[in-house]
Amino acid sequence: MLSYLLILLISGYFHLDSDAQKTIRIEGGLVIYQNTIIEKDIYPIFVHQKVAAIKISGKNIEVDFNQAVLMGSPEQTMPDEMKGIAIQIEPGSDNITIKNLNVHGYKIAIYADSVNHLNIINCNLSYNWRQKLYSNLEREDISDWMSYHKNDGGEWLRYGAGIYLNNCNNALIKENIITGGQCALLMTKCNKAEVIENDFSFNSGLGIGLYRSSNNFIYHNKLDFNVRGFSDEKYRRGQDSAGILVFEQSSDNVFAYNSVTHSGDGFFLWAGQSTLKTGKGGCNNNLVYGNDFSYAPTNGVEVTFSSNSILHNKIWGCDHGIWGGYSWDSDFSDNQILHNRIGIAIEHGQGINIAMNNFNSNETSIKLWSREKQSEDFIYAKLRNTQSRNYWIASNHFNNEKTAFDIMGTDTIIFSGNRKSNCINHWKLGDRISELDTSRDGEAFDLDYQKDKRLAGIKNESIPIQLFPQGMKEIRITAWGPYDFRYPLIWLKNIDSNHLYHFEIVGPVGKWKPSTIKGFEILQFSSDSFPATMIAKPDSTNAQRSIQLNFTGAAFTDQFGKHHVSEEPQSFEYKAFQPITKRKVDRYQWDSFATVATCIINLLKGYYEISITADDLVKLLIDSKEVMTAWEAKLAEDEK
Repeated sequence: MLSYLLILLISGYFHLDSDAQKTIRIEGGLVIYQNTIIEKDIYPIFVHQKVAAIKISGKNIEVDFNQAVLMGSPEQTMPDEMKGIAIQIEPGSDNITIKNLNVHGYKIAIYADSVNHLNIINCNLSYNWRQKLYSNLEREDISDWMSYHKNDGGEWLRYGAGIYLNNCNNALIKENIITGGQCALLMTKCNKAEVIENDFSFNSGLGIGLYRSSNNFIYHNKLDFNVRGFSDEKYRRGQDSAGILVFEQSSDNVFAYNSVTHSGDGFFLWAGQSTLKTGKGGCNNNLVYGNDFSYAPTNGVEVTFSSNSILHNKIWGCDHGIWGGYSWDSDFSDNQILHNRIGIAIEHGQGINIAMNNFNSNETSIKLWSREKQSEDFIYAKLRNTQSRNYWIASNHFNNEKTAFDIMGTDTIIFSGNRKSNCINHWKLGDRISELDTSRDGEAFDLDYQKDKRLAGIKNESIPIQLFPQGMKEIRITAWGPYDFRYPLIWLKNIDSNHLYHFEIVGPVGKWKPSTIKGFEILQFSSDSFPATMIAKPDSTNAQRSIQLNFTGAAFTDQFGKHHVSEEPQSFEYKAFQPITKRKVDRYQWDSFATVATCIINLLKGYYEISITADDLVKLLIDSKEVMTAWEAKLAEDEK
């Protein structure tokens, strides 16, 4: 373990003048004005929330950090307690290059405002700030949801970032690694950037987020496992996490050949509040081409209230393959859409091409619908025609589908040359359908399209390869974000009807063996290597339960970025607190009936963190004193 010295920024800043040496050591408060090489070392520089450890100011400056490491917090600091900015590039700077930098333990690793031609190359900005998550195996917690609706005042800064760019044009973000954080790259009012060949995977919020940012090229990136709000076979909410987020008037961007799997949404696009209030604008003319958006708990691709092209993508094993609510003049073609609950779902869409897609083993291939009446307070629907109409569905292949088409409330659909094989239901038609033309659907009809000219500069037409297990079941959300397969973990898969605990034991190459078991009896396990399964019986009289195992094997990096060497056996454990309870349920006649459930818990003296999750009236009393309530407000809401 490293011992760190706290460096306080009392007043003023140091700076390098024109006579300074080219290779220097870092001190807190350093300002860099010229080309500089940093001496390779570990630099503990602990700063306050809105203070930067180092500033860079000027034009035509290259700073080579030479693999130096900036540490923003003592080693024991929890991720949600990390503060400050490591590197800040001052407004008005131009042609700044930062390379070979490592930053850990800050709220934001690199922050730039109003900087043109910023290059960030070959930096590792991992294990910085992230929120502690309170959703668990059985239930989600509403406090874990993210929201992006406002960012004109820098509201996204609360989420931290590996790289945060505001009003920066012509940036190059290349070959960087950001993992173990909440958000990797956030861009506001940034245009004409290239974001290429980065690895922004295993973060608990966003891989890349755009807000009012246009004409950017984002390709050949690894953006996998940017996810939260998921418990296998329990809930799959995503909580607005995403591999790629495109928000509020972000148009004319190209997203090509990215690996964006196992994220809350793979690609999440929303027009913005200004569009919903005025009926104008949107996130339009974005090209989403040749990406892998598989295994999203919610939507592989979500595009709403806008006009875009979603072409030649792989979208497997999601809830919705493509969700296109209120999309208009859009093209959803040449995609591989397999094993989703619904392949393409569009409500109130207009002028949509759905062509040359391969649908296989989805519950429903294409679902089109509209509401009969819009809400009175929905301003967008008052300003624009939101009928569901004008679809061309051509040359798609439907194979092994439960239902090929589920359509209602839609006007003017032309079908041409679609092929169906081994589909249980070809059609499920509801009310309010007019001008549905299937006269040419049985004809052979081959299509092709010319690639968008914006793809011409991308020479490598392949998606980066990620070497980790595939499938939604491989998403395991810990209190600090998605498990990344790098360290040993005991994962509670489920508790069966006999109250037996079923565990998965996953991790790097190595062996494990039991060490200390409390409150459990191990009934069986499948192997002493990884992966393995284990079944344990809990002791119902013991509230404190734990299973500790010892790992021997390859060196690994844990979820907090700490490196563990291979020569030393490492312990890892599952811990649970299951208090002994006395439950009582009474039922009363009240309209139909009312149920009152009471639970009494006796606790030993100590410190406890208590929260309530409920959708009904609830009170918490400690020693007969009411300390938490969701009673009167909920009752008033129900009576409205």
